Order: sequence, then C-alpha cells, then structure tokens
Amino acid sequence: MNQNTLNVLIVDDEINIRKTLSIFCETQGYSCKTASNVEDAMMLNTELLFDVAFVDLRLGTDNGLDLLPLLLKNNPSLKIIVITAYSTIETAVRALQLGAADYLPKPFRPDELSAMLQRIQTMQAMEHRILSLQEDIGRLQSETYLVSNSPVMQKVYELARQVAKSEATIMLEGPSGTGKTVLAKLIHQWSNRSNKPFGVISCPTLSPELLESTLFGHVRGAFTGAVRDNPGKVALCEGGTLFLDEVGELPSSIQAKLLRFIQEREYERVGDHITRKADVRIITATNTNLDTAVKEGKFREDLFFRLRVISITLPTLFDRKEDIHPLAESMLAYFGTQNHHSFSGFAPSVINAFQNYNWPGNLRELRNVIERMAILCYTPLVGAELLPENMIFHPDQIRIGDAVSLEAIEKSHIQKVIMRSTTLQEAAEILGIDQATLWRKRKQYGLD
Repeated sequence: MNQNTLNVLIVDDEINIRKTLSIFCETQGYSCKTASNVEDAMMLNTELLFDVAFVDLRLGTDNGLDLLPLLLKNNPSLKIIVITAYSTIETAVRALQLGAADYLPKPFRPDELSAMLQRIQTMQAMEHRILSLQEDIGRLQSETYLVSNSPVMQKVYELARQVAKSEATIMLEGPSGTGKTVLAKLIHQWSNRSNKPFGVISCPTLSPELLESTLFGHVRGAFTGAVRDNPGKVALCEGGTLFLDEVGELPSSIQAKLLRFIQEREYERVGDHITRKADVRIITATNTNLDTAVKEGKFREDLFFRLRVISITLPTLFDRKEDIHPLAESMLAYFGTQNHHSFSGFAPSVINAFQNYNWPGNLRELRNVIERMAILCYTPLVGAELLPENMIFHPDQIRIGDAVSLEAIEKSHIQKVIMRSTTLQEAAEILGIDQATLWRKRKQYGLD
C-alpha cells in the first residue's frame, strides 16, 4: 500500500478501459471511482476530492476536453491525464492549455501507467511540502510580532485567543501598520478552522466591480474581461476564514450583499442567478472611525453591528514602547535567517534612536527599517550608520513625541517659525503671541 494513497477518477465510455484502469490502480494501492459520462463525472467530482483524473477525449457524443475546465473549477489542484486512441500534437497542446497535467495515448502499458502515477504522486508530495513550508514561514513571521512586554498588548492577545475558538465575527481596529492583518492570521491559526484556507481582501485597492467579483466570484461573460469563471474568495475559503482589510472602504452596493452572506451564508456570483452557500468566518479591520461613517450614512448600521460582534483595538507602537527593543531583535533574527546572516544585535545608539522615534508607521515601519538594516549590514553588530536619515536625532530637528523637554520643543518651534517668516510681526501672529512676548522668548532662548 502506498504511503500517500491517491484518489483516482476514471472517465471513459468504454467499460473495458474503466475496468482495466480501475483494477490496475487498486492493485497499486490507490482508491478509485469510475464514470462513463460527463454528468456522472461531475457528480463524483462534486461529492469527492480526487487527486488524479483519467479523462478519455471521446465520451460518446461529448468531447472530453470540455470536461477539463469543469473538473478543475471544483478542484483546482486536480491532476488530469488525458487518454485517447486518436493522438495528435494539436489535441495534446489543447489539452495542456486547458489544464491537463499529462497526455497518454492508447494503447498504454502497465509500466507507463505506473510511471505516470508515480510522477503525479511525487508532484503532489512536492506541492504539499511547498504549502507546508509557506505555512511555516507565515508562522515564523507572525511569531516576530508576538513578542510583547506591554500589558495593553498582552490583553489584546488574551482576548484574541479567547474569541478565536468562537464563530463570532471580529473587527480589528487601530491605526494603519499596527499589525491587524497579522493578528487576523493568528486568530485563524488559534481557531478550529486552522486547517482550512485563510484569505485576504484589501477593500481600498479594488474597484467596486472587481471587489464584488473578488469576494463572491463571477461567471464567464459577466462583464468585459470575464473570459472565464472565477469562484471568488468566499468559495475558495470554504470552511476557513476571510479577512476584509479596511472594510470601511466597502462600497454601499456590496454592503447589503455582505450582510446577507453573514446572516444567511448565501450569495450569488456576479452574472449568475444560482444561489450558493458557504461556511466562512469573517474578520474585518479598519483604521477609521466607523461610528462616524454610520452616522453620516456612508456605512450600514446593521452591517456594522454584525461585523463588530467582537471588537479588538490594537495600540500604536508608540503606546507600547517597551516592545520596541524585543520586537526589533525578533525581526532582526527573522530577516537575518532570510538573508543567511547571523547578527549579534543592535548597537546601543540604534536602540536609543528606536526609543526616541515616534513610529508614525507603527509595526509596518519598524519591520521595513529592520529589513533594510539587515540587508545592508555586513557585520554582526548593527550600527547607527544604517539608520534612515529621518531617525537620526539632530538638536535642531526636534519632533513632537521625542524624549525632550517642553522648553526644547518651544525653542525649536519658535526658531523655525522665525526662519520661515518674512517679519517678526508675521512670526508672532503664527505663534499666537504678541511681539513683546516673542522678544522675551528670543532673549530667553538666545535667538537674537
């Protein structure tokens, strides 16, 4: 018996071929089902998940090539082997263009069948290995964000773990770059759906038409450019989780359809009248105040409440400064592994710069800075010379939020306003003080 048993579908209108192939596959340790026509093949392909399908080109009055896209539509990972007694180069090329994995002319020998199935099995094992490695990389990358000494962040993780096992919709709130997508992936990994797909749709990046198609799918000819059927992310995430990033940008035309899907688990593809069902958990994220959008009539109140059954707010990186150093070290180790470089850590001046910076881009900005430094550094210790220019502290470039006194901020601000004004009267007006007060401030800070 094979260690990894293949599920094989045989579609041929000749009973002898079906029997011969079926007996051969079963003696090789594979599970096998047969069909003599397109309708039976489609029914089996809907009910069962096959790894391999042998499809004859002539199925009575039907063309086997027409069956290929139908089979792949339900099972994109299916490996189809076209078999025929009427072999031509043109037919072989056409079969491969339609998604066939291989082409087998009749009559075929047992050793040819065995070699072909072995190739399919090896290919399948490699694909599973690639998916496993991708998941490992995703988990490793997510773990770099889990590092936290911040009490507020610990509460976020505690709440996320607690609600992950439920089926409730979750809304992640917080400024851009705070790690909402990463947390959504972690919630999926902690949930009972972790062995099913996780999909992401960025709402602002797509037009309303493309967004609806990406979400629910479309049928061929539904609109200009729809040259083939698209199942949509809802169908592809069956049993799993779909994350809608920046859901506040969702067009009103789609909001009602999303509400219906959440309530009824029903939807239609664009250009199709068939009502479909799907079991998909919805997690959303927003960096805007949706309460305001609801009050202004830009976002449906009923959808807002359905999406916000559980709300989790992520803090800015500035509000969890105790995490900056450990997060930076964790990310450095991650990017060091990616670039085949071992680092001993950061120079104290780098950590000091990190702590004094206000991180407007939050975790995303920190990640980009660390990745850049890891790529450019050729020594074990990452030094301050690799810091971006905007992070290097200059006394005359004080920023709001820097670890400096109010007096230093006031001095810097007055100096810059005076330099950019044509007269002292103009400078005083910008500062909101009279000229006498400005004169005293200039004398106090030595700005004469």
